[in-house]
Amino acid sequence: MLPKVLVTGAGGFLGRHLVEQLRQRGYPVRALVRPGVAATSALAALSSRPIEVWEGDVAQLPTLKGAADGCGAIIHAAALAQVNPARNPAVWVANLTGTENVLQLARQAGISRFVYVGTANVFGFGTKEQPGDETRPYAGRSYGLDYMDSKRAATDVVLQAAAREQLPAVLVHPTFMLGPGDAKPTSNALLLELYRGKLPGYPPGGKNYVHVRDVAVATVNALTQGWVGESYILGNQNLSYHEAFALMARVLGVAAPRWPIPAGLASLYGHFCDLQARLTGRPAQLNSAMAAVANDGHYFRVDKARTELNLPQTDLETAIAEAFHWFKAHDYA
Repeated sequence: MLPKVLVTGAGGFLGRHLVEQLRQRGYPVRALVRPGVAATSALAALSSRPIEVWEGDVAQLPTLKGAADGCGAIIHAAALAQVNPARNPAVWVANLTGTENVLQLARQAGISRFVYVGTANVFGFGTKEQPGDETRPYAGRSYGLDYMDSKRAATDVVLQAAAREQLPAVLVHPTFMLGPGDAKPTSNALLLELYRGKLPGYPPGGKNYVHVRDVAVATVNALTQGWVGESYILGNQNLSYHEAFALMARVLGVAAPRWPIPAGLASLYGHFCDLQARLTGRPAQLNSAMAAVANDGHYFRVDKARTELNLPQTDLETAIAEAFHWFKAHDYA
C-alpha cells in the first residue's frame, strides 16, 4: 500500500501538479494550503480531486499540529519566491522558518521520505559550454536577494538533518518552470508580458527552462528514487534571453523583442528603480538585484536527475504552448 503524502504548498503552481501526479499514481494525498483567501482559491482548484485538505501555514508551527499524522512521506514545496523588494524578512520566515517547521513535523511523524523542493539558484551557475551542476558552490550571495539566500539556508538545514539525524531526505532543485496552471501567475507571467508587447528588449543573460510537469514527475519519483542526502537539479534547456524570447514569441504568434539591453544600462536602470522605491516606499518595476541576475547566464546541467530520478525532458515549445492555452482558457490573455 502506498503511503499517504503530505504536500506543502499544494495550492501553488508546482504544488497543484504534484497533487495531480501523486493522485495519478494512486498515492493518498493530504494537501496543505494556507488559511483564508489563498486556501479558498486552492480548494477550488483542487476540489475535483479526491484529496484531503489541511489548512495551515508552514511559518506558524501551531497551525501544523497533526498535519503529518498518518503520513509516510512529505513533499515540502511551500515557499515565498519574492524578489522585489530584494530584502524582505517575510521571505526568510516562509522559506527558512517554514522548512524548519516542516522538518519538525517529519521528525515527529517518523516519515520514510522527505522530499525538499529548493531552487537551482542555490548552486553555482555556468556557461552554456560548461553549465553549473550540484557540485558548484552557491554563487548568488552577491545579488543581495533574500529569496536566494533563504533557499540556500533552508537547503543547508535539510542537508544537515540528513547527515546528522539520518533524516531520509532527497532534495530537488527546479530551474525556471513553465507550463499550464499558473493561476497567480508566477514564472509564466513572462509569457503574458511578451504577449502584451511589454518586453521591448532582452538582457544579455539567460537561464535554464523546464516544463512544470517534468518537475512534478521527478519530484514524485524522488519518493522512491534517488539517494538520501543528495541534491538534484531539475531542468531542461539552456537559452539566452534572446533565444528564449524569440522562441516564446514564435509560439505565441507575436513579435519578438528587438533590442539588446546592454548590461551597464540594465544595471543603471536597476539602481534608478532602487532609488525610486526608497523615495516612494513602494517596490518599483524591478531592482538592482533583479537587473544583476538578468545580466548573468544561469545555465545548468541536469544529467544527474535524468539518470537517478528519471527526469523527463518535454520540449520547451510544448511548455510554452500549454501555458498560453491555459491562460487563454482562463481569461488571462
